[in-house]
Amino acid sequence: MDRKLAFADYVVFIIYFVLVASYGIWIYRRKRKAVTDTKDFFLAEGSLTWWAIGASLIASNISAEQFVGMSGEGFFAGIAVAAYEWIAALALIIIAVWFLPVYLKNKIYTMPQFLKTRYNETVALIMAIFWLLLYVFVNLTSILYLGAVAINGLIPGEHLHTIMIALAVFSLLITLGGMKVIGFTDVIQVGVLIIGGLATTYLALTVVSESFGLGSNALAGFNALLKEAPEHFHMIFSKPTPASSQLEVDKYLVLPGVAMYFAGQWIVNLNYWGCNQYITQRALGANLTTARTGILFAGLLKLMMPIIVMLPGIAAFVLYKSGHLNLTDGRKDYAYSAILGFLPSGLKGLSIAALTAAIVSSLAGKVNSISTIFTLDVYKKYFNREASEQKMVWTGRLAVVLSMFVGILFTWKDILGIGGKGGFTFIQQYTGFISPGVLAMFLLGMFWKRTTATAAVAGLVTGFGLSVFFNEYAPQLTGHETLLYTAYPTQIVENGVATTVYQIPFLICMGLAFLFTVIVMVGLSLAGPRVNAKAFQLDREMFKVKPSTLVLIVVTILILMALYVKFW
Repeated sequence: MDRKLAFADYVVFIIYFVLVASYGIWIYRRKRKAVTDTKDFFLAEGSLTWWAIGASLIASNISAEQFVGMSGEGFFAGIAVAAYEWIAALALIIIAVWFLPVYLKNKIYTMPQFLKTRYNETVALIMAIFWLLLYVFVNLTSILYLGAVAINGLIPGEHLHTIMIALAVFSLLITLGGMKVIGFTDVIQVGVLIIGGLATTYLALTVVSESFGLGSNALAGFNALLKEAPEHFHMIFSKPTPASSQLEVDKYLVLPGVAMYFAGQWIVNLNYWGCNQYITQRALGANLTTARTGILFAGLLKLMMPIIVMLPGIAAFVLYKSGHLNLTDGRKDYAYSAILGFLPSGLKGLSIAALTAAIVSSLAGKVNSISTIFTLDVYKKYFNREASEQKMVWTGRLAVVLSMFVGILFTWKDILGIGGKGGFTFIQQYTGFISPGVLAMFLLGMFWKRTTATAAVAGLVTGFGLSVFFNEYAPQLTGHETLLYTAYPTQIVENGVATTVYQIPFLICMGLAFLFTVIVMVGLSLAGPRVNAKAFQLDREMFKVKPSTLVLIVVTILILMALYVKFW
């Protein structure tokens, strides 16, 4: 892999940097007087257009987790990993039609605020702490680590820590300007990452075509992928049998066939897109029509994301298998960087810019959400109830800097073992520890008037406890085969020593935890009043959609159906 950068690469990257920085400064100065207001700093209230909301959602979502992690899973498992992107499009329809009206009607600005309004302050505080820990120690650290690994693999020498700091500083410059700056600079960021990502995919397919003597033809390269790795183009994995290879078992553990569509896949997406401050924050400052259109626009963009973030991984697999690509220990998280090594001068700079855009926008969105939750739901309520608007904005900025510092500290020597698990799996698995309880609290809180605060606390504890139990202890305590699950053997390597352990696919663990959490919450709520005093008032008019919105929904569903028919 060629890690040399030409003059054209530096020029392209510098143009990207100057463009984003200049636009961010212009946006900040244009609205400078308003940045002493918390709703403007944290929500950019009323100023984001539908296209800015949609672009910002994608720019914040598509990060090193996707470019590096999902490309790595494409290398390992193939197109089945696209389920995370394609089911997200359906989840966004559900969020736009049913979740968003509830948030906007009740003037919800943060997720802990939702829990306080619907339940009580105890539930809100518990979840605020949970979210802060998750965002800092799982999301922030993984974005920093994977981003630094990806960019380090593209440039001469070893500069992992320098890159990590540079990414953090760049994202801080954007974040300190508030959500308005983040939202509008994300329009540029998403443009760069899509153009750069598509260029990378096109070149990767061309390299495959040339490697197999088919000329410089991207379509021929894609057909070569279908021929050389047909097993990588199936969305649904069969359940392993005693005759299955260990590779087939390991793939199923990550993406458990049809079963995941009845379990964790929906929990992952509905929780991420609908109950996640980091994401929903973009839409909470807009009116319903604008927010809905922006979210559905993001859903359409999600349908094309596997082309950018997953297909290069399959190309890397075919090249690696055929001896045309050197890959460090065959590690999947290095697949994307290895592909980028084939790019010519200028395009390599564009790809580094695309990666940087994805990483920086995600970091900026993440730390802004951390500061929003800390400032509005912790600092204001429990440390300084009389804090002025300006004081809270500066507290939010301080929280931004401190959270980034902690993220770097824990990423510096990969204390959390992100590299060992694989970045994408690390994020999904550990986020999945709280997703079942959180989603159950939100769904029942929105749509069942009988749900009580006691049930919400019990649901949170139950969801977390059962997630840990099924992921870590169930196979050893209750057996490898039960009515609820099947655990499969896999190898874990620690300090060079391989140990065989039995694991339940983590998406199945999430589904089981969610099921029992809902049962517990319903049972406890039935002991309370028929209508909880804090229940939301809902009416059918809230959920009606305009014809233009319906068109977007139908188009998204038809494209999704065609994709699954093709690659089932």
